[in-house]
Parts: sequence; C-alpha cells; structure tokens
Amino acid sequence: MKDTLLKLDNIHFGYNPSGLQVKDVSLALTAGELTGIIGPNGAGKSTLLKIAAGIITPRLGKVILTGDDMSKIDRKQIALKLGYLPQHINIVPGYTVEQVVAMGRYSHLNGLGFVGKSDIAAIETAMADAGVTQFRDRNIECLSGGEQQRALLGSVLAQEPEILLLDEPTTGLDLHHQSAFFSLLARQAQNGKAVMVVTHDLNLAAKYCDRLILMYEGEMLTDGTPEAVITPEYITRAYHQDIIITSHPQTGKPVVLV
Repeated sequence: MKDTLLKLDNIHFGYNPSGLQVKDVSLALTAGELTGIIGPNGAGKSTLLKIAAGIITPRLGKVILTGDDMSKIDRKQIALKLGYLPQHINIVPGYTVEQVVAMGRYSHLNGLGFVGKSDIAAIETAMADAGVTQFRDRNIECLSGGEQQRALLGSVLAQEPEILLLDEPTTGLDLHHQSAFFSLLARQAQNGKAVMVVTHDLNLAAKYCDRLILMYEGEMLTDGTPEAVITPEYITRAYHQDIIITSHPQTGKPVVLV
C-alpha cells in the first residue's frame, strides 16, 4: 500500500464572506502518483493548490502533511517535505541560473548557511533534471520565459521534497518542452514522490497523469483515472462546450478534440 504524504480534509475557502472558491474538498496524495488538477478558469484549481502548499489557510478543514497538521509546522520544516512552484514568480535580476537553483537548498543548510557536498550534488542533479545545466552561468533575466520556468523548477527540485505541487508549470514552453516537462514530473512520481500539477492542457494531463481531479465551481466534480474523468459527460458539464473525445492510437489514453 502506497504512503499517503499529503491529505486535505473537508477543505472550504473563500477570499471574501460572500462566496467560496473551494467547497468541501477532501483528497489524499500518495507516493508514486502524478495527479493532475483540471477544470475551467475560476474553478478553484490554483486556490486549492495554494491551500495544499500551506500558502493560504482554509476557513474550514485541515491539511495534513505526512501525518501532522500543516498549520502547526514551521515553514522551513514544510520546505523539507514539500516543494511548490506557483504560476507567476517575479524574476529578480542579477542571479545566475545556478544561484537560483541553489536557493532551493535553503531549508537544508545549517545555521551558518554553508553549502556542503550533498547540497552541491543536489543542485547539479536538479539542474540536469530541469534541463538548465547549460545555462548555469547565465543570469536568469537573460533567459526566455520557458527557460526561466525550467530554472525555477530546478530550484524546487533542489529542495529534494517528497511532494511537488506545481501551478501551470508549462506556461511559456513550446510543445517539445511541455512534453519533456510532464515526462520529468512522471519520472519524479515513479521515483516515489507525490506530484500534483494544475494544467489547462487536457491532452497532456491525460497522457502523463495517473489520476485527474476535475474542478468545477470550487468543487471536485470527479476524481479518477484519465479514462474515467475525461468523458463527454464530465468535460461538457465542466466546460459547457461540445467536444469530441477519442483514443490515442498508441497509448489508448483519451484525446480531446475541440
């Protein structure tokens, strides 16, 4: 039986008293599984991810991180277990790619802040996995948007967390790098991490994710395998659009045609 690493229990949240962006959501993330969160704009996907990462606190319910109430855990301790890549990050100029990736080691450093051999090895591995080793000496502001996104992913991977939470990480990437990025996330899951990613690309989600959660108006409309979630009934209900769903000729995974 796979270990549950992160659990959301009866989560409710709203930015103002007049409405809830997330309603009665309960889910568990297990080691070795890549979970995709899909749904239309305004469905509560990014809000749910921020709650899971401990960035915002739910009005009701609890987030349980490896058995402990996240609200009672120090942020540095959270960073040892959970890595979060938001949709938008303000790039601070003047740092090289290697320096940006190295920032992910902060939670591992001792009181003096010295980088040791294990930190250097983690930074090298993270840069290689994110595909940015060749840019290590370049300032991050000199990279393209997609390259910057990969460098930021490298920083999260350098944390060596058990859990990865990513909000639309392939924004700005071309088709090749979108596929490579999801393939990397799938490998991270295969290596024992719990990975949850918000994406608008239903076809990438269907191809790479083990499990999909379809959000609609702040609620989980359905939760299951790509074949169980990406159906005409659920997709039409969530997106209010007639679509055609077929099967990929090689993988058999669902393919959405608009």
